[in-house]
Amino acid sequence: MPAGVGTSYRSLGDLGEDVYKSTTIIEQSHQTTGQTVLQSVKKAFSFASPKIDLRKKDPLIQEQRENITIVTRNRNKMPTAATAEEYALLGTMPSDSMDDIELKNIQLQFPALRYLSRDEGSVREEKVETDKGSIVVAVQGNRAKPAIVTYHDLGLNYISSFQAFFNYIDMRVLLENFCVYHVNAPGQEEGAPTLPEDYIYPTMDELAEQLLFVIGHFGLKSFIGFGVGAGGNILSRFAASHPGHVNALCLINCVSTQAGWIEWGYQKLNVRHLRSQGMTQGVLDYLMWHHFGRGTEERNHDLVQVYTNYFERRVNPTNLALFIDSYVRRTDLNLTRELDPSRKKEGKTLSVPVINITGSLSPHVDDTVTLNGRLDPTNSSWMKISDCGMVLEEQPGKVSEAFRLFLQGEGYVAPLSPLRMADYRLGCLDGLNHLCMKKIDWPSATMHITENPISEAVAC
Repeated sequence: MPAGVGTSYRSLGDLGEDVYKSTTIIEQSHQTTGQTVLQSVKKAFSFASPKIDLRKKDPLIQEQRENITIVTRNRNKMPTAATAEEYALLGTMPSDSMDDIELKNIQLQFPALRYLSRDEGSVREEKVETDKGSIVVAVQGNRAKPAIVTYHDLGLNYISSFQAFFNYIDMRVLLENFCVYHVNAPGQEEGAPTLPEDYIYPTMDELAEQLLFVIGHFGLKSFIGFGVGAGGNILSRFAASHPGHVNALCLINCVSTQAGWIEWGYQKLNVRHLRSQGMTQGVLDYLMWHHFGRGTEERNHDLVQVYTNYFERRVNPTNLALFIDSYVRRTDLNLTRELDPSRKKEGKTLSVPVINITGSLSPHVDDTVTLNGRLDPTNSSWMKISDCGMVLEEQPGKVSEAFRLFLQGEGYVAPLSPLRMADYRLGCLDGLNHLCMKKIDWPSATMHITENPISEAVAC
């Protein structure tokens, strides 16, 4: 390489070859290795400063040699004060604690799953005798308060369908003003024995008529219906036949038409598998799709695991097959909307106020739209909640808010201010159990609002 003007360089020659060999060739003995490294350092210093003799006891050179010896021979010891300052400035201070740490394995920890178990403290179960056998009704709240009657969907009961929702913080405030009666379809309650082979399962109309025995058993004059899926269809049939016993309806993913050919084929195959093989993977996939729609695994993995384990271990397959067979044989509700005010009495539709709720990811969105088209627009509302399929589990806050506004619009509870609701939530979150358990005496409402505050389709 040519030298530039005013510059000079020196060829390494044999010295460079010795330095290269001494720094790259690995010796077998540790002592020889230490000596070779020291010799290489000496040669490097002699090349950098050819006029300086390393054997002379120059103070600066002697200090550098001592530092090199300390770093080479005592790697696991703390450096001197001078070298410690240099390490600190360079950000390379060695740590004694890191020398003793060894990563052996990595263990993943998953959060505990939420199990669907009975809440023994706040719910009392009673058997109600009907003309089609006995059914189990769970009572939650003070029976002196107005009644809310719930009915579950396929493959569920009151525990897996409503218990978590009614234990939600916002719903506890409403429970101070109501008593909830959870109706279980025959053979669908927790730990139900297998129904006899000669048992004829009630039709959807007969299941609706069983509610007359429920209100007679508990002495109810009227109630507010809260139904999901098949339960919503049953409550709608009862409201159409006995409008005097129903004050209002909250329907979630309710279907008002008879089963189509595709649904009929799938459900008949499910019934066959449940009776012969039990809960197969095909039946399990259909139930998960029926309740959550598609893509649930990606958006809520924990919830999928909870209900998968529930369907596999806690459901009686024979009893579920009978319930599914009754649901797939359902008839049309025959509801028609009459817009002419002079002929409204001739039209057959639900005369009670209705709030119709669905999830944007639910497979029953079109069915709820069809039901909304059959209802009277002056006393019905349609609501679609985004990013969910099973709205009670995935969006309980939005459903509870909509249900509270719906009841306030019908005059069943006094208006609850946002500040008072916030105080209640804050008390529960801060661990003030006495505030959560304390009975709150809201002022009784003396007015009755006939117009639904959610009069138009709302998408949250």
